[in-house]
Amino acid sequence: MKRWKLLIKGEKGFTFMEVIISIALFGIIGITFAQGLSTTSKVLFTTDIRQTANNLASSQMESIKNRPYAPEYSAEEIPPEYNGFDATITTLPLEDENIQRVLVTIDFNDNEVLTLEDYKVR
Repeated sequence: MKRWKLLIKGEKGFTFMEVIISIALFGIIGITFAQGLSTTSKVLFTTDIRQTANNLASSQMESIKNRPYAPEYSAEEIPPEYNGFDATITTLPLEDENIQRVLVTIDFNDNEVLTLEDYKVR
């Protein structure tokens, strides 16, 4: 009983306002942390898409380099584990007919992600 009276007289507890302010601060910190996680998740997803597109474009370009010179090329089939990705190959002849500009465009869900450019010599 003496202990209880000391706590009341010495005011060694938290007031209602202190508790409310503490809860508000923890809430603000929690919301900021959650927003940071959300942003990080979006950045990681975008980076993964771009890196995959880069790898696919490089693979397509290597395939074209290993083929004989032609006025146009068809894209190699993209493996099924890369669902949503599509490759388009465009060739543009230059003034010198022995050189052509080759563009490999990678799309993800019908949105262009990356275009890789190179030249092929006859």
